[in-house]
Amino acid sequence: MGRRETRRYITVIGATNMDISGTPDFELVESDSNPGQIGRSFGGVGRNIAENIKRLGGRVELITAFGDDEYANQIKQNCEELGIGIRHSVIVEGGNTSTYLCINEWNGDMKIAISEMKIYQKITPEHLQKKMEVLEQSTLVVVDGNIPEESIGFIAENCSVPILAEPVSTKKGMKFFPVLGKLAAIKPNCKELGSLAGIKIKNEQDIDRALDILLEKGIREIYASLGKNGAVYASRKKRMYIPCYEGAVVNTTGCGDAFMAGIAWGLMNGWKDIENMRIGLAAASLCIEQKGAISPKMKKENIWKIIGNTAERMEII
Repeated sequence: MGRRETRRYITVIGATNMDISGTPDFELVESDSNPGQIGRSFGGVGRNIAENIKRLGGRVELITAFGDDEYANQIKQNCEELGIGIRHSVIVEGGNTSTYLCINEWNGDMKIAISEMKIYQKITPEHLQKKMEVLEQSTLVVVDGNIPEESIGFIAENCSVPILAEPVSTKKGMKFFPVLGKLAAIKPNCKELGSLAGIKIKNEQDIDRALDILLEKGIREIYASLGKNGAVYASRKKRMYIPCYEGAVVNTTGCGDAFMAGIAWGLMNGWKDIENMRIGLAAASLCIEQKGAISPKMKKENIWKIIGNTAERMEII
């Protein structure tokens, strides 16, 4: 099992957000002005996946949608500093860059949130048609469920490169249902897995049943995150449950994006199933120990440290 020599890249198609959060110093008082802290950070499922891949050493092109506002300027500058390609993205004149605004309780638990993400309707089949050469020259294409269903369908029907799907949520994940047989792999969490399979998951038997249903739809591989219970890999020939790596839980935001990025990076380098699962879980464990959605420790050297002796059987990039 050697790595595949490549100078190519991963294309990520999905969301880029400006995330704004407010947390009061004391118990939240509704209908009043509360003293506290306001934080801003760059987010979005697609952008987070792209940054994690880049931090692991992979080349990445991000196709997303920007407005022509100051948030867009800040996010684009950040992507350029990180080395994430964005020149194939949509620029919407007069549009508002996708923004996520949340108000937390004093202890950090979210009280209420509003997201403005209509701009992703501009990632149309017509735009993607113009970018087919970019997609076809990729090692693989990662698609998140924030883009329109018709755009997901266009990619699935027209792209010959392996497609890795990120559902994002139970509702958005259903956009992939009509094209499951066209996907190389999908990375749902437990709720998304149940939603796609049309069943309620209460135990491991239900998980196995849901995996069987999706495999019967024609999808080749499933990398399902099970939260604190680790993850499960399934194909027609193999099924493996793997526990999480130990780590101090500081924050769970972004862990799913890190898991996906680890899997995509592994696939790009020619690894398979159990190796990709371990890389993904190691990436998630780095993320869970940080306050933000992206860990500054997201480096391949730290992935190998977590994987331990397993890495001795994997050719280091």
